Amino acid sequence: MTSEHQTSGERSATISRDDLRRILGDVDDAKIIEILDLKPTLPEVEQAAIWATGDGDVLAKSGHPLAGVASDIVDILTVDEEDEAPPR
Repeated sequence: MTSEHQTSGERSATISRDDLRRILGDVDDAKIIEILDLKPTLPEVEQAAIWATGDGDVLAKSGHPLAGVASDIVDILTVDEEDEAPPR
């Protein structure tokens, strides 16, 4: 008899391009490819989506800081925002 056990170090199934578009909305293909290369899980993408929309401070206050793959996803999603300097 074989049994499938997930160890604590093993990651759950990664998500598809369609999953990313459903969760993140209209994201350009280059960013989608970068995110898929990270092999994120659904919870990581959902957490990143919350942080990318500016609601991460609520999670941080409740003891859920952003880290790991979710942090990398937010970096990918917000790279254009960081490049735009406010007018002087």
